[in-house]
Amino acid sequence: MAPGRPCAAGLARFCQKLKRQKPLEDSTMETLLQRCLSTLDLTLLGVGSMVGSGLYVLTGTVAKEISGPAVVVSFAVAAVASLMAALCYAEFGARVPRTGSAYLFTYVSVGELWAFLIGWNLVLEYIIAGAAVARAWSGYLDAMFDHRIQNFTEAHLGVWQVPFLARSPDWLAASIILLASAFISCGARVSSWLNHTLSAVSMVVILFIVVLGFILARPSNWGEGEGGFAPFGFSGIMSGTATCFYAFVGFDVIATSSEEARDPKRAVPLAIALSLGLAAVAYILVSTVLTLMIPWHSLNPNSALADAFYQRGYGWAGYLVATGSICAMTTGQINGLFCLPRIIYAMAVDGLFFKGFDYVHPRTQVPLLGILVFGALTALVTLLLDLEALVQFLSIGTLLAYTFVAISVLVLRFQRASQSSSPSLAGSGLKAKEYNSFSDHLELVGPGQGPQPGQLRPALRPYLGFLDRASPGAATCWAICGLVVSAIALGCGLMLGYSVLSLPHWANLLLLLCSGVAFLLSLLVLGAHQQQRLKDTFQMPLVPLIPALSIVLNFCLMMKLSYLTWVRFTIWLLMGLLVYFGYGIWHSKENWREPPGLVTARYVAFPDGRLEETAQDPGQAPAQGPGSP
Repeated sequence: MAPGRPCAAGLARFCQKLKRQKPLEDSTMETLLQRCLSTLDLTLLGVGSMVGSGLYVLTGTVAKEISGPAVVVSFAVAAVASLMAALCYAEFGARVPRTGSAYLFTYVSVGELWAFLIGWNLVLEYIIAGAAVARAWSGYLDAMFDHRIQNFTEAHLGVWQVPFLARSPDWLAASIILLASAFISCGARVSSWLNHTLSAVSMVVILFIVVLGFILARPSNWGEGEGGFAPFGFSGIMSGTATCFYAFVGFDVIATSSEEARDPKRAVPLAIALSLGLAAVAYILVSTVLTLMIPWHSLNPNSALADAFYQRGYGWAGYLVATGSICAMTTGQINGLFCLPRIIYAMAVDGLFFKGFDYVHPRTQVPLLGILVFGALTALVTLLLDLEALVQFLSIGTLLAYTFVAISVLVLRFQRASQSSSPSLAGSGLKAKEYNSFSDHLELVGPGQGPQPGQLRPALRPYLGFLDRASPGAATCWAICGLVVSAIALGCGLMLGYSVLSLPHWANLLLLLCSGVAFLLSLLVLGAHQQQRLKDTFQMPLVPLIPALSIVLNFCLMMKLSYLTWVRFTIWLLMGLLVYFGYGIWHSKENWREPPGLVTARYVAFPDGRLEETAQDPGQAPAQGPGSP
């Protein structure tokens, strides 16, 4: 054996660990968690996560500073854009009824390392989101009492002037986190009941706002005398859309809760569609009545709804608005803390996070240790840290998760269900297929077995036969990679071409043209191949178009984030890599699926079109065909 061959083989096995995938066969209905959530429960979880503080703060801010009355259009466009990501989540949530959301979806389709980084990113996202909502909750309540709570704290503890620390500790917000964690630890049914109650109050208040708002509406507030319907023009509408997009990011709580749904194949897609529709209607109607009651330039961004009723002589309505806002923020708080320990639980069950967090309380059937530890951690972040510097993590984390879920849909659509090794293989002499990348997951099927996912459509073979000359699945693999790369280039050209990159006009046009052509060619190649069709579960329509558009939109929005956000995000990812390479890669559940020395199967393609399976040791080079040594 040549020197260096064992080292090369060891490096190959190490790289293989990074891209190994969780078998879909693991995603069965059996679970230690309690399957007690109905479609209504899941829908209200989604509504509670989306219709939170954004309805009472975001509408006024966007209308006053970005879009004017055209905030209505911004919310409508943002809802359509969010629908593309929501459909991807709906397909995966129905097909893979396990907790974990984007982490799990990435694990079963793209690979372990990317899945860990998405899960690690989701952990930070939920911690910061929970802390931000708790701060907003306490700030709103403090404002109702003339800021006496904050004044008392600063008078007795002083004002901190330390970087990354808050101006003063927010004891009220930290207490809210701990109280919500206590409720969540009582079980999914208790959390669902509390969410039902608070959501009902919030929706009654929203209905009151809409009805009374239309009674007080003045169509002239959209007239030319007040600046017109779109005073900031088309660019204002699009900028408003980018901001309003984040109002609809809460639907992933439904996918995270799929392991506790009674009938996830039906309930998850239906709940995602209903919750997104209800949230969109609520945002559009509230922004409509808000800008019709008073001129958009007279709005108070911090308390737009309450101030609008006050300006119209209905000051008493402000108390109802305050009640609705507190209920809405509380539901958002509970739902965020509901998801966080379940992401940790999913990673711990797979062995990628520290053992102990996979413990499920036998009576309440919830991941108790994750709730207690990360509830306390969220409370500590809320108490001490300055959230303004951290809150942009929410944007980049959400968009990255959306992107990988869309990519995962494409990967899974063009592959057959892999015949992964099971635990019984470890102790038997049976052969298990070795997959070196997600393109290898495209099941290799010999001629005569009928069209299979990942194969060129029969009607197109006379014209596009050259796509079949490579190894099976290679064309779709390269098409997905090309689509992602061209989407990044499009995002750079559209968002950074003239500003950050300072490209000449012709150079930016050339970049957009080349990336646009590559994007369309990738779409056409994918569309020319067979897709996996399942009759017993939800599948999103217009694949690969909708996932591809979702990927482009997500990259465009990510390019709008500041470079400091990317720097902080990179530091957080490096910390995650330390955890993964220090613990996760060695304790992964997938380690014992492919023990050293397991005989694997490789396929060899011959010029006449035959495909033969040849057994060999994973550390050896593949066979070359007939007559090879």
